[in-house]
Amino acid sequence: MTRRRVLTLSAAALGAFTAAAAVADAQAPTDDARYPGYSAQDRAQPYAHYMADRTAPPQAVVTDAYAGPPTPPDRIPPFSALTTDLAPAGYSPVETGYGQTADGIVWAAARTEMPRVTAAMWDWWFGWHLVESARYKLWHPDAHMYAEVAADRLGTPLPDRARYLDNISYVDEYIGPRLQQLAIAFHDPVAHGFTVPADHTIVFGRVGSGIAPVDLGWLAHQVRPVPGGAEMRSRFHLRLYGAHTPDPLHTARAVARGAAADPGDLLPDLGLARDLMLHCGQEMNHLSRFLPELYHEFGA
Repeated sequence: MTRRRVLTLSAAALGAFTAAAAVADAQAPTDDARYPGYSAQDRAQPYAHYMADRTAPPQAVVTDAYAGPPTPPDRIPPFSALTTDLAPAGYSPVETGYGQTADGIVWAAARTEMPRVTAAMWDWWFGWHLVESARYKLWHPDAHMYAEVAADRLGTPLPDRARYLDNISYVDEYIGPRLQQLAIAFHDPVAHGFTVPADHTIVFGRVGSGIAPVDLGWLAHQVRPVPGGAEMRSRFHLRLYGAHTPDPLHTARAVARGAAADPGDLLPDLGLARDLMLHCGQEMNHLSRFLPELYHEFGA
């Protein structure tokens, strides 16, 4: 990335922050709090018995990759090959790792084995958890701080997948030591060239800043059946920049929570890739341990 591009993105972030701050002062939302752990109100929810004080460790393959060196650039699949990388069958040479390509793209991948889990459970989860922070925290109680969604569709009779497709999740979470305020727009994977059999799912999202009108990259989580359950194959390709039109209200709310306005957040690096791989391995393993029970109690 050129110095001019960095300065342009930084200026956009500063301008968005300033404009959103003015809206935040005018609107002063009262239900917009970022906080660690669970509140007393959270503990009164009917799903409180799934709340853990700490996130479960990731599976050993993720721990080993985190302790090891980055994946060599020539072994990282390009973003243009993502639909092949996450094909319905087969595996990639590197299923769990982190790295940076020769042209600067930041990459992370994680594979998670999930006994008793199905793809349908994950489609339900992505529609169900978006609407409130307490549900989001079930996924990673150590790092997830806040969540809201552009359109709450839970009261509408829709298939589970339709509740999150073409919707935007606004989240505050820690990736390693760094607070990230993100806007994740979920796209139809089939429309983007993925093959998704009936017993599979692919959650495909554009990862953007929740403060600046800047898109940072893409994520994809493939869930497909294996004997005894399912496996998730996750991919992140960052520093694939774009622009989006920020929603004034949600941007204002992000600023009111205490914006993480470091322009460096717009420049994901190798350290973030390593932390993102670990974070993904933690949250997917943690939730998968009780997702079948959660689904059968609240989703089936």
